[in-house]
Amino acid sequence: MPTEIKPTESELEILQIMWNKGQCTVRDVHEELEKTKDAGYTTTLKLMQIMFEKGLVSRDSSEKTHKYTALFTREKAQKTALDKIIATVFKGSASDLVIQALGQHQTSKEEIDAIKQYLEQFEQRKTK
Repeated sequence: MPTEIKPTESELEILQIMWNKGQCTVRDVHEELEKTKDAGYTTTLKLMQIMFEKGLVSRDSSEKTHKYTALFTREKAQKTALDKIIATVFKGSASDLVIQALGQHQTSKEEIDAIKQYLEQFEQRKTK
């Protein structure tokens, strides 16, 4: 899958549903979308067809009802979004992003411990 694929906001909403539910029909996705927004079935169908063409999802058409599976992973979406935020909002500084995130949000002791552990592992990899 080409790295330049960047899902739109609507496509990310659909991917979020697929990441949580796994393989989905258009109806499955549409029913989830309707819980939070006024979404037409044909709009959902068209978006998922476009996502298939872009390579964001795969489609199993062996049965009457097509089933879609996300190919664009949650991790890839997070990396893409984070790279954009770091580049545009934090002028390329990952440390500024981390400082801002830790300073502006409630962070549990467990989260801080996990961050410390990650930093220690990161430091060990850099010294090897």
